[in-house]
Amino acid sequence: MMSPPVTELTDRAREIFRAVVDGYLASGMPVGSKTIAIASGLNLSPASIRGVMGELEALGLLASPHTSAGRVPTDRGLRLFVDGMMQAAEPSAEERAQIEQRSRSGGPVEEALAATTAALSGLSACAGLVLVPKRELRLRSIGFVPLSPDQALAVLVAEDGSVENRVLDLPAGIDPSALVVAGNYMSQRLGGLTLGEARVRVEQELTAGRAALDDAGRALVERGLAVWSEDGDRRPVLIVRGQGRLIDAAAVADLDRVRDLLDDLEGKQEIAALLDSARAGDATRIFIGAENKLFALSGSSVIARPFRGPGGQVVGVVGVIGPTRLNYARIVPMVDFTAATLARLMG
Repeated sequence: MMSPPVTELTDRAREIFRAVVDGYLASGMPVGSKTIAIASGLNLSPASIRGVMGELEALGLLASPHTSAGRVPTDRGLRLFVDGMMQAAEPSAEERAQIEQRSRSGGPVEEALAATTAALSGLSACAGLVLVPKRELRLRSIGFVPLSPDQALAVLVAEDGSVENRVLDLPAGIDPSALVVAGNYMSQRLGGLTLGEARVRVEQELTAGRAALDDAGRALVERGLAVWSEDGDRRPVLIVRGQGRLIDAAAVADLDRVRDLLDDLEGKQEIAALLDSARAGDATRIFIGAENKLFALSGSSVIARPFRGPGGQVVGVVGVIGPTRLNYARIVPMVDFTAATLARLMG
């Protein structure tokens, strides 16, 4: 069932519909006819307002959670509001400054992305999401630190300054000097390469007999590259910050929905796939409630926008997730600004 265009609603119906949506988004609670009669200034009786609300309900734009309660907008109603009635409010100078400051936190790009997403989460009172650009680390150096006769710590330093460690099982009976030789070879011969490029070069040099490595050193290099490549394949592409902000005063009355939403966030592959669908084009995408089957139970909304890197290619998506009663007019421009900030960061 398609929503009617806004232009097909009477002026009175539009005003009452807007009053219900505004009241619901502000409080998370059903909005009654008496509340609208007092606050809207429409000069209509509660009975007249109830009649119009009944017509809006018949159109699928409003719903009544309880027989004696007021109305709430349906997902279809929220879509009509967002697409045809919402008046966006640009982020304040203070909000823009907070987002930009966190984006300049320094360190590896993933840390800057996470910090910026955390700022967006705090300002929007939602969980912040960012789909990390799919990129490979470029190596600066790799070293091996002995831990025991059968284990060593493989230390990878990337060109962006990030440092990561992994425990590596050693071949039986290996001489500790082989750790130094293997580390020197990898740093000297593989610096500046991605992991994929490094594996190709090592295979070529070993095949051609150009690698100054004995059997132990060769085994170390191969194991070191294998553990890093495997880890890179599993590297999470989705960063989530601020899940705790999803549990507010209004959510306490609907803990089952909150649990469903937190369960949705645990399914990172599904969330990542949803965000990935927002890569196409430049516009902000808004997914409302049951419009996406992923949120059929939790009744959640996602606002997401792609951001671009050097060359103008889309490299990631940033957004927020929260209950359908989001302050769309405030959060949509905030997500837009965050996406522009991350584009500058990636540039």
